[in-house]
Amino acid sequence: MMRLTLVTILALVAQPLWSQTPDLTAVVDEHILPRYQALADEASDLATAAAKPCDADRSDLIPAYHDAFDAWIGVSHLRFGPSEKDDRAFALAFWPDPRGSTPKTLASLMRDEDPVVKDPTDFAKVSVAARGFYAMEFLLFDAQFVAAENSSYHCALVRAVANDIAANASAILSDWQGEYGALIASPGNDTYRTKDEAAQQIFTAVSTGLEFTSVARLGRPLGTIERPRPSRAEARRSGRSLRHVILSLEATKELTARLTSDREDIVRAFDASLEYARGLNDPGFAGVATPDGRFRVDVLQTQINDLRRILSTEIGPELGVSAGFNSLDGD
Repeated sequence: MMRLTLVTILALVAQPLWSQTPDLTAVVDEHILPRYQALADEASDLATAAAKPCDADRSDLIPAYHDAFDAWIGVSHLRFGPSEKDDRAFALAFWPDPRGSTPKTLASLMRDEDPVVKDPTDFAKVSVAARGFYAMEFLLFDAQFVAAENSSYHCALVRAVANDIAANASAILSDWQGEYGALIASPGNDTYRTKDEAAQQIFTAVSTGLEFTSVARLGRPLGTIERPRPSRAEARRSGRSLRHVILSLEATKELTARLTSDREDIVRAFDASLEYARGLNDPGFAGVATPDGRFRVDVLQTQINDLRRILSTEIGPELGVSAGFNSLDGD
């Protein structure tokens, strides 16, 4: 009897601590697919706005850019599967760009008036630095490009970038609607052998999203106390730096709630960070150049790091993800 009890205990210890496996079908159908559908729709609208003749009223181009970029940030934490195929995620969002490759590559295209913009297939082979939302931001908001003398080529380049964004967004959605969505919703395949493996992938997406927000979206402009770096803020030219933090927190909160339906404390922690972020009133993080402004952004980073710690130490181990896992490095 004692031996049977010991065996039973060992068997229980060997089981995952995850008390309730997440509804993987709901994660795909109610979080992933609607968000990628929104990206595909908004990217299509962006391409439509960019397709107008260069001398026509193009006042809808900037709003379309913002709507499509919003939709990308809403899925930017889902950096696995179809978004990684053919470097699609990098083609949509090449940032951080520490070497300034995006403006350099765009300037080279414009200087040479490279005919690559005429063919979507050819443009898809251009460096990712000249593609996607960050390239579009330079083209629409940086004086170097907005005021360029060869305005007709600038218009053609905007159109090429928009079409490329739409093509990648559509391809990602198609793959999710096809085989990949079924792979993660119904484990027992070569990609996800068990529900736990699929849940681990979803958890890693949350962890990666929070880590990227803390390290890159906040950490880069924060710099150091002696040397803050507001010019390194994400999408600062279009005033989207804080907006990206908020949108990413909203998306990762939604996904976390599906992983931890019984952890209202975690949802409240997300809500507290979101409330604080919405009250910052520093859209491009220019305020980090001042002591008070830096302190306010530093507080937000601390809150997000606390969220990461809670997920890493309390939820990760239940899914078999070690507390020391670094989602950005892939360690």
